[in-house]
Amino acid sequence: MPIRIKPIKKILDNKQNPDEPLPFRAHLEEFRNRLVKSTIAVVLTTVFSFIFAKDIFYLLESRAGNINLIYIEMTEMIETYFQVAIISGLVLALPYLIYQLVMFIRPGLTSKEKNYLYILLPSVVLSFAAGALFGYFVLIPPAAEFLVSFGSDIATPQIRVGNYVSLMARLLLAIGLCFETPLLMFFLAKIHIINPSLLARYRKVAFVGAFIIGAVITPTFDPINQALVALPLYILYEAGIILAKIARHGEKKQATG
Repeated sequence: MPIRIKPIKKILDNKQNPDEPLPFRAHLEEFRNRLVKSTIAVVLTTVFSFIFAKDIFYLLESRAGNINLIYIEMTEMIETYFQVAIISGLVLALPYLIYQLVMFIRPGLTSKEKNYLYILLPSVVLSFAAGALFGYFVLIPPAAEFLVSFGSDIATPQIRVGNYVSLMARLLLAIGLCFETPLLMFFLAKIHIINPSLLARYRKVAFVGAFIIGAVITPTFDPINQALVALPLYILYEAGIILAKIARHGEKKQATG
């Protein structure tokens, strides 16, 4: 959408409508302010998470089964604590970060698009939480079991705590983001960027892509663990097609009516 230049005096006097397009320099200033606010929020949630880092770590460790975690460097354990705190801080700050992003792009949206976005905001957080829970309860236990048991008859596994936490965090974040797919497809269809019929024609590509993404996300070569990720991803794609059709269904009724 083209940016309309408004008089600088109005901007300095803060008299313009917050939903109207801003000049380029004002966009940069807006971006800087929201980035600063987002950074402060992440710092605060990270500090808060560090207080409970031990409890969060125990939650991650509980999915490892009978694995005995070790550390071999003097600084490894404290680095792991900071890693847990930072990742947890990002997750806790996610709703606020999404809010800042929405407020930044709001002037470039129409009033209808803004309404769609506001309605979807709570669902974005819930979808991420659902994905993280799926990874925590469904994906991590068999993946951890496979990784530890593979080759254990040849060598005794000794898993470093930093490696374990990094791997589990990557899985949970990746799955949580993947669960946002249906909502993203719904919103893009609602604002006429994608077409449901086009999405339906690419089902085979999406199926193959789901297994490729599953292979990237899962740290194993085990097809069972990869399928645990790929099949839900493809189901999410199908759910996104349904939501995209729903997004366009009302418009078709208005056009024919």
